[in-house]
Amino acid sequence: MFVYRVVVGIFLGLLSVSTAYASSPEDVPTFHGNRQRQGWDSHETKLTPANVSSNSFGSLWNSPLLDAVTINGRTYAPHLYASPLYLDELKISAGTYAGRNFSIVFAATNNGYVYAINAFAKQDNPSVPAGTILWRRQLGTAGLVPGFDGNLPLGILSTPILDTSQNPPRLYVASDDANSGWQVYALDATSGKVLPGWPVSINGSVLSTFNRNGPTTWQGHLAQSQRGALNLSLDNSILYVPFGAYNDGGAGWMVSINTRSPRVVSAFAGAPSSDKVANGGMWSSGGPSLDSQGHLYATTGNSPQNSKNTPRFWGQSLLVWAPSATGILNLFGTYTPFNYCQMDAGDVDLAGSTPMIIPDLNPAKTSTPQLVAFGGKQGNVYLVNRAKLPGSLVSRHPCSVDSASDSSLLPPGNQPQFKAPGPINVFGPYSENFNNTDYAKGRSTPAYFQSADGTSYLFVSGSTKTAVGAITVKPPSLARLKIVTQPGKPAYLAIDATDNSLNLLSPGSPVVTSNGSNHAIVWVMDANLFRSAPLIGSQVPHPVLYALDAQTLKLLWHTTPSMLDVGGKYNVPAQAKGVVFVGTDRIQAFGLH
Repeated sequence: MFVYRVVVGIFLGLLSVSTAYASSPEDVPTFHGNRQRQGWDSHETKLTPANVSSNSFGSLWNSPLLDAVTINGRTYAPHLYASPLYLDELKISAGTYAGRNFSIVFAATNNGYVYAINAFAKQDNPSVPAGTILWRRQLGTAGLVPGFDGNLPLGILSTPILDTSQNPPRLYVASDDANSGWQVYALDATSGKVLPGWPVSINGSVLSTFNRNGPTTWQGHLAQSQRGALNLSLDNSILYVPFGAYNDGGAGWMVSINTRSPRVVSAFAGAPSSDKVANGGMWSSGGPSLDSQGHLYATTGNSPQNSKNTPRFWGQSLLVWAPSATGILNLFGTYTPFNYCQMDAGDVDLAGSTPMIIPDLNPAKTSTPQLVAFGGKQGNVYLVNRAKLPGSLVSRHPCSVDSASDSSLLPPGNQPQFKAPGPINVFGPYSENFNNTDYAKGRSTPAYFQSADGTSYLFVSGSTKTAVGAITVKPPSLARLKIVTQPGKPAYLAIDATDNSLNLLSPGSPVVTSNGSNHAIVWVMDANLFRSAPLIGSQVPHPVLYALDAQTLKLLWHTTPSMLDVGGKYNVPAQAKGVVFVGTDRIQAFGLH
């Protein structure tokens, strides 16, 4: 409870609250709630395990179906890959509802539309029901990408970010246009209008000028995937935009944009390569994270099998860039798992999980109070000392098969999968070979929680398989990890509890709601189909939202097939004032009746 409030206080202070909008602790301005990607709302006073598991909790409202697009004579329904965002009490400045205050859910679809949607029916606006679309904005024209979840249109995939320090507040969004490619917009959050100087185009010509790890070829907007959530520097002057790749489309990228004078100011490629093969993609749905000093963190995907410790090839790594007032991406530190060559051979991306910055621990209780945690498709979860990042700034270490040589913070004793010390495996069975596509065991970002006694926990979601080489899942799909501390010794992770009921195929990242340290609930949404499955057709399974008691990991409630419509993959709900907002092909709200 106390750690989270300190973090939120720091976060809101950094936003330098304006007269136009007073930031609220209920706000969800970015993926997982804050720039550290911690995924914990400790201000939830209405929802408890008792009432969520009762008949009083359920569906409240659905917005209208969001906009479809027609391409080559075929109509495509919308899908939300982006997680919804939320602002409390914002005055609309244009259109039918100009001059009125609303609490707003923001939504963005793969069809290239952005929406502001009324979150609550209010006494001062009795004629505007919850779920009403307050404004909409189309950002370019989405085109089709072969192989993208059944050949869907490609517009907005990543979760936008809100800057409430501006007057009016801004919503930053990245969208792909069939002709112009990837463009980054700043929208007036009160009206949806595109602000002067925007959009900023991201293309090969621009990136070749600013690349800090080149020369590298940008493979084009249909090959480069902007899936990761956007993030902002501590003073909001720099916007960070990550890229992975489709269909072995080339190297990943981190791009920084000056928000005061809109333009690209720096870029960093995952490898100096022109080959059309996966190479250090930065595609986790959670995007990069920031610590309280302004360091930028991202994980990368696989690189070519023969790259090994070639200088500046940064696949399968945690990359950290130094704080920069100008947005220049200077590499500050790295970490690479001991078995990255085996991971490259098996397409076992570390990039499936965004780094989550753990609030600083009490230095009297551990020698490593500054930590970062993340997972990966192998089902492992890693804990790294961010005060002393272990990797080189030149290249990855030589390939190894010795798990005890891993430079993350290892638990004491042997791990069963290695019969030696090494990182913990949460979702198994452990394998060096079967972890790609539908065999993957984790693509989510941890959520943080601190109990009343000060113990720090992580909640992680994944897919445990019935056997090596099988895609069939079995429990557990949710685990609670304890950060174990002892005075003068490094912290480490231990599996504290697991669920015994979930069979999740493609779970998004968990989020936690609680009233301080009390009444904690873990929410996780499963796309309910495998990663390779299409999202087009009448037989597509509907996603499922689950709520579990954070203490017992017992299932409290879940949606039935008729409650949620088909959406995207790996998005997470937003929550405020006792209501949980889910993005599918519309916004759908759940709460107490």
